[in-house]
Amino acid sequence: MAQPSTKPRLTTSAMIASIADEGQQTRAAPFGHALVELARQRQDIVGMTADLAKYTDLHIFAQAFPARFFQMGMAEQLLMGAAGGMAKEGFVPFVTTYAVFATRRAYDFIHQVIAEEQLNVKIAAALPGLTTGYGPSHQATEDVAIMRGIPGMTIIDPCDALDIEQAVPAMAAHNGPVYMRLLRGKVPVVLDKYDYHFEIGRARLLEEGQDVLLIASGIMTMRALAVAEQLRKENISVAVLHSPTIKPLDEVTILAQAAKPGRLVITVENHSAVGGLSEAVAALLLHKGVHPAFDTITLPDAYLDAGALPTLHDRYGISTAAMIAKIKARLG
Repeated sequence: MAQPSTKPRLTTSAMIASIADEGQQTRAAPFGHALVELARQRQDIVGMTADLAKYTDLHIFAQAFPARFFQMGMAEQLLMGAAGGMAKEGFVPFVTTYAVFATRRAYDFIHQVIAEEQLNVKIAAALPGLTTGYGPSHQATEDVAIMRGIPGMTIIDPCDALDIEQAVPAMAAHNGPVYMRLLRGKVPVVLDKYDYHFEIGRARLLEEGQDVLLIASGIMTMRALAVAEQLRKENISVAVLHSPTIKPLDEVTILAQAAKPGRLVITVENHSAVGGLSEAVAALLLHKGVHPAFDTITLPDAYLDAGALPTLHDRYGISTAAMIAKIKARLG
């Protein structure tokens, strides 16, 4: 007779799992609330989605401005085409869907309808990288690589709620298409401790350190800060450089920090090893003749498993514990 399993039951949804640690400060739906605030100031702001308003926090905008909200149904290609048309009429559409649908299913429409004409369409794409446990159909582990290849596309990977709140008006003010990896629901707040201000194309040094420099984006900046705090207790000094804009990179800041002697430089991202922040930074360093000891912490170039996010983050090396282990092994 089979014995009952002693493993704890999964209590967190694998689909929309929180990235916040237990007890961590959060803000609910920062994207939706920031867009509502922006729309109160600008009549040209409209919201559009492909049947995912509730799951991208756009339902908050829809409730506040029903006449400026457009539900396009499960038709992502139509969504992007219609957004391009709205932009041609002088509106600034904020378009939401899951990152896998925006980048894989609607790529040609973004490329041809929106980006080729440099239209003011702002794409906010939820479930970036490994932020859902539903397997390859919903894990957008290659979205940055796909969008980086589009000329003129700005790519933003915000760290927390504050980053998102500040990025929304910056996206609207920017002339041209923008792709933002969207964190939704209860989003952690960590950057409030650093007198932080988001700017497109600017990286920000959050922590100083002599032994290691972590260059991070998105949720991995949160992890990098946690790593720095823990390693400080072991007399390992870790600097953290947050790069919320992956395209364009803040080349000046990255080069200045990477060129400081005696530090191990590690890029950290919630994305495949192919085509994301790590390859962008590595290419920059090579082209400019800056050659520090260099390594990466990324997701593998593979189709990832389904399951609970803490398990998957450990398995694929992007949990705080896994990062610490790799850094200590690399330092010897």
